[in-house]
Formats: sequence, C-alpha cells, structure tokens
Amino acid sequence: MFRLALQDDTSSHILLIPIISAWLLYSERPVHEILRASVRWPAAAFIVASALAALFSWNCTSCTARDHLSAYVLSLILLMTGGFVLIFGSARAKASSFALSFLLLAVPIPEVPLDKLIYCLQVGSAHVAAVFFDLSGAPVLRDGLVFHLPNLSIEVAQECSGIRSSLALLILALLVAHFSFRSFWKKLLFIAAGLLMMLIKNGIRITTLTLLASYVDPGFLYGRLHREGGVVFFLISLALLLPLYWALRKGEEKSAVTGDSMLSPG
Repeated sequence: MFRLALQDDTSSHILLIPIISAWLLYSERPVHEILRASVRWPAAAFIVASALAALFSWNCTSCTARDHLSAYVLSLILLMTGGFVLIFGSARAKASSFALSFLLLAVPIPEVPLDKLIYCLQVGSAHVAAVFFDLSGAPVLRDGLVFHLPNLSIEVAQECSGIRSSLALLILALLVAHFSFRSFWKKLLFIAAGLLMMLIKNGIRITTLTLLASYVDPGFLYGRLHREGGVVFFLISLALLLPLYWALRKGEEKSAVTGDSMLSPG
C-alpha cells in the first residue's frame, strides 16, 4: 500500500486518508451519555463483511495485484470499523459515521473501475475543452479525443485526465460540505459542483495549454506549466467554487442566527 501510494499518482492520497479520519474521530467525539446507551452486536456484520472481502481476494484468480490490494484494504477497514463498534458501541459509530466512511477513500480504486473513471474524465474534459475552444474563437476541428489546430494536433490522453487533482478536489469538497453545511441537499449540491469542477478544471487546462502552444510557444505542451501546473488550475477550480460556497453559507448563517434567537430569553 505504501509502495503504491508513492509510485502511483491515482493513489497518492491514500496515506493521508487515515490521518484525516483519525482527526475527524477525535474532533467530533460525542458526549459520554451517548456511549452508555450503545449496543455492540452490529459489529458482527462488519466483521463478517471483512472476512468475505478477504476471502474474495484470496480466491480471485483473475484479479490483478491492484485488485487484490483493494480487497485487502477494504477488508482491513471493515474489520477496523467492526472493532470500533465493538469497543465504543453503535451509537458512537453512528455519531462518527462520516469519519468511518471517509476511510473508504483509502481503498485503492480497482483496475477496471479506475480505467473507466479515467476514460470518463478524458471524455468529459474533451467536451468541456471543446466549449472553451468555441468561446475562444480559435479554428479547431475535434475528432473524438483529438483536437486539430492549424499548426498542431493534441489528444486528451490518460495523462490529461487530471485524475490526481480531481481526487484531491473531491476529498476537499467532501470535507468542506461536511463542516460547512447542515442540510443534506446543500452537501450534495456542493459535492456535485466539485465533481463538475473536475471536468471544468481539466477543460480549462487543456484549452489554455493548447492555445499557448499554438499561438505563443509549442514548448508549453512540454514545459513546467504542463508538468507542474496542476496546482495552478486546482486553485482556479477552488476560486470557481467560492461563489457557490458563499451562497450556500449565507443560508446556513441565517438559520444559525434564527436558532440562536429562538433559544435566547424573551
């Protein structure tokens, strides 16, 4: 798991997930009264599910090494969750459900779903890039994932899917939605906007690099902005999410003020 996280861009986040989950468990621990009313028998369901995941990986002959690792990590997380319920009870587990569910992001995405996710990001990014090319007025002919310009052609390859920064954006959107919004629909809306922003970010990056390479310097397709510019476009996507965040937060602040006024004397 450590080797995969250090060598594979699609899994570079998985070592950070347990640390974030541990912080969430510590910062959101409930009051002691909840613990005394807890039951512990639901732990058996997680332990059985953990055993089934491990047995599946053990007996799967067509699974790749990554698939085996995914099943074993899932088995470990289920076992840890079962142990959590067994020690602290189901009420504490329910109160900490977000932190425990967040651990699932530490499971490496299996081979086939990962390929499909990358392909979906490629296609979606190509659609968004086509819109930005049209807005730019540049003469571009699209052929699937390939864009033909007068002096160059570029393909939205797997490396252009932005899977690493997209996963980082999804993780950040989940955390912001959890801490910032009470309503489920607001959380869902913000996370959906984060998912959409993955494609918009990639489309902006593809369009920007292509136009710079076409009209300024072809080296932009191979330079630092292409190799290391993910942070720049990640920050752009965060800036684009800010208006929606503040709009949703205004409603939260109003409801908080209303609740405080209802609880105040008189």
